[in-house]
Amino acid sequence: MWLRRTEKRRETYEQEGIYGTIDQELQENIKKIQDVTGNSEDIIIRRFLLGKEDTFPAVFCFVSGIVDENMVQHLLLELSVQLSFPSADCDKMDYIEQKIASANTTGRIQQWNEVFSSLMSGEVVLFIHGMQEALRIGVKGGEYRAIAEPSTQLTIRGPREGFTESLATNIAMVRRRIQNPHVWVESITIGEVTQTNVRIMYIKGIANDKIVAEVRERLQRICLDGVLESGYIEQLIEDEPFTTFPTIYHTERPDSVAANLLEGRVAIFVEGTPFVLIVPAVFIQFFQAVEDYYARFDIATALRFLRMLVFFISLVAPSVYIALTTFHQEMIPTSLVIAIAAQREAVPFPAFVEAILMEVTFEILREAGVRLPRAVGQAVSIVGALVIGQAAVEAGFVSSAMVIVVSITAIASFATPSFAIAISARLIRFALMILAALFGFYGILMGMICMVIHLCSLRSFGVPYMAPLAPLVPSNLRDTFVRFPLWTLNERPRLINNCR
Repeated sequence: MWLRRTEKRRETYEQEGIYGTIDQELQENIKKIQDVTGNSEDIIIRRFLLGKEDTFPAVFCFVSGIVDENMVQHLLLELSVQLSFPSADCDKMDYIEQKIASANTTGRIQQWNEVFSSLMSGEVVLFIHGMQEALRIGVKGGEYRAIAEPSTQLTIRGPREGFTESLATNIAMVRRRIQNPHVWVESITIGEVTQTNVRIMYIKGIANDKIVAEVRERLQRICLDGVLESGYIEQLIEDEPFTTFPTIYHTERPDSVAANLLEGRVAIFVEGTPFVLIVPAVFIQFFQAVEDYYARFDIATALRFLRMLVFFISLVAPSVYIALTTFHQEMIPTSLVIAIAAQREAVPFPAFVEAILMEVTFEILREAGVRLPRAVGQAVSIVGALVIGQAAVEAGFVSSAMVIVVSITAIASFATPSFAIAISARLIRFALMILAALFGFYGILMGMICMVIHLCSLRSFGVPYMAPLAPLVPSNLRDTFVRFPLWTLNERPRLINNCR
């Protein structure tokens, strides 16, 4: 479907004259730009005379807002006042390209599709009367969000800067951390309409060449109208789309990207988003935080065990409560059974319906707190949880024990370092609740076994998702659920790269 739409759109572009060579007549080139862009007000066409002798008519064309206006003015002054050609028959384009010192990049273009691509990417295009080619000058600029602390991956100890929406800024932040010429960056343009810039970053000699080639191939196969966020690419290049577990890791921390590059992984940067994709990803990676490596190994190990515990609690706590109160009352201490029975005496619903009502209500409150303005959203979340929970208990819709279980489950889901894996637990939790209501602990056990089998079947760019646990790589177990001292971590993940 996407391919047919792209080919049809290309035929439309060819009919509109976007593809073709540049005309020698300056006025014809100006008219072409105005016709294709609909004479838009932000397309600036600046006429001037080139050189001190004012002999050659020329035109600057650029898009306002995505170029550095000060640099454009400096270029205009440099070309119209300070430039002097050595002779009338010299190669003007070559001479200008050599004389321009304030531009980042320059290049000659002859096709109209290259002209419009340069314009929309924040470059100035110089046309000279009588020449059937143009000069693109790199003066990208415009307003971007300043570098600030990431909002989704907070740490107590570590750098306080996060990625922004500027592709060049994000790459520069990683290069400042890995000052090595073997950090290679490849460029790919994705999106027939948006023409979104995408960069692949890896360390040559550490990253597995097969994985790099696979990443490059999957990105080049993407054929769609536009890419507005890295989530578009994540859904199109993942190995298994029909799974709730994330098989691609995303982060907005430069130190996290640098650490993963050193392990041999590949980073994918997308223009216009602060989230960088990292491949391949493994299951244990979503329970590790960057500050684990900034703290002592015993503290980091304890925190990792805690994260696994809270993930397990957020996964099975409501289903365990349903199984205990419905099928396995004999496993609860007698005094606690009597207390729970007294609370549930006025509740007209079974434990499963009670849990579903509370879980759905909490999900609604959580989603409302995210979507509402920050000042209002926090108040709605806190007041809504307190008022609705207390009112539901007093009205007899749910028991106090169920409110406690759901609250503990919600807090545990927030303690997971990766939001992507926390969402997976939220979805699987409902499936386990249904199995617990039907079969008790046997249903929960069957669900967990199926989940483990599914996890072992997943791959991320050819790497087993449960590595280094399945398949077992003993030498890589020193940085999984436990974190050994840094001086013992002398080997990179074996299944991700081919070097140590």
